[in-house]
Amino acid sequence: MFYLEIEGNSKLSGEVAISGAKNAALPLIASTLIMKDDVVLENIPNVADIKTLATLLVNLGAKCDFLDSHILKINTNNINSTKANYDIVRKMRASILVLGPLLARFGHCEVSLPGGCAIGQRPIDLHLSALEKMGANIEIKQGYVVATAPNGLHGADIVFDKITVTGSENIIMAAALAHGTTRLTNVAKEPEVVQLCEVLADVGVYIEGIGTNELTIKGTGQNLITSKNIRVIPDRIEAGTYLCAGAITNSKITITNANANHLKAILTKFNEMGFGIEINDDKITILPTDKIKPVEIVTTEYPGFPTDMQAQFMALALIADGVSVIDERLFENRFMHVSELSRMGADIRLNGHIASIYGGEKLNAADVMATDLRASSALVLAALASDGTSKVHRIYHLDRGYENLEIKLAELGAKIKRLEE
Repeated sequence: MFYLEIEGNSKLSGEVAISGAKNAALPLIASTLIMKDDVVLENIPNVADIKTLATLLVNLGAKCDFLDSHILKINTNNINSTKANYDIVRKMRASILVLGPLLARFGHCEVSLPGGCAIGQRPIDLHLSALEKMGANIEIKQGYVVATAPNGLHGADIVFDKITVTGSENIIMAAALAHGTTRLTNVAKEPEVVQLCEVLADVGVYIEGIGTNELTIKGTGQNLITSKNIRVIPDRIEAGTYLCAGAITNSKITITNANANHLKAILTKFNEMGFGIEINDDKITILPTDKIKPVEIVTTEYPGFPTDMQAQFMALALIADGVSVIDERLFENRFMHVSELSRMGADIRLNGHIASIYGGEKLNAADVMATDLRASSALVLAALASDGTSKVHRIYHLDRGYENLEIKLAELGAKIKRLEE
């Protein structure tokens, strides 16, 4: 098992390239289940979650070839199984994204109930109730969702009770292959959902309302879609994380291959904390400040502040001059990094889903343990600003979503290396 050793208090400088978005690539990979012949996805991030989903597709009978570390060719013409086994699905919640496409294409599938990060309950009931409205029969048997629709799915009017990203993506893919027209209300508007819609629309699926919370989708009646090459959008969470690395070391760094339009809520918070931001095409530069101000953050659905950046900004708030407040509205168990940050001298007080961060105290190096993907990056950030040498353990969480994190940080000047326990 690997860990990161980080010597704190180094200034950073230079440029770092942002990888393709994991959370955009995963639904796009799942969407190849409703496409025929070869599908080539470019700008794929080289992270564990991508390999996990590719392995799942191979187990279903698909061909998945990595042409290089960032290009994946998939052919699902010869799928010979519609059962997504527990051994794969338990590693990653996003595996549930095969449910809608498999059911829409074959009229039957069995998908294990998902695993993934332990950040609270993320039930799939919204996925299942929507599929039932589209004509599916759903049963839960021995830990599997067993879904049948012998004559295929049909269009329906569906209102999501609450905004769900993977639920929206699952039903969008199902609707694309259904019989008739589906109308979805209260759809997630995240850039990753928008790209999925744009890709499907680009290859001939009628989708009206892309980028809004209401979509109208005319299905192909179980006719598979012919795809074009797909280029994955930049990872806005990775982009925000590296900007936080610049901020927490009060350094000037530039990220490239970024989309500032996807980062508006994040960039606004940097401005509120006193950091300057320069945008030049796909480059974003963060500038140091004389005084780091405290910040108030409420996590919410896009275009609001993303829950996936909450932990990183909590680490940044530790060096602010004053008390910051973070209100986590989306997941009830996403403050697990607080106890580990406290080992480094952080003064963070919790009251339910609200965290008060008392900044300005000097952080000290410590041995800490990652608990989930984004918490891992918060510990790395805190280590960059600490006195002494920290060790961040259980970094397999990091490897699920960050490509070559220690290499990219080292290129910016961080004293960081990956070592084996």
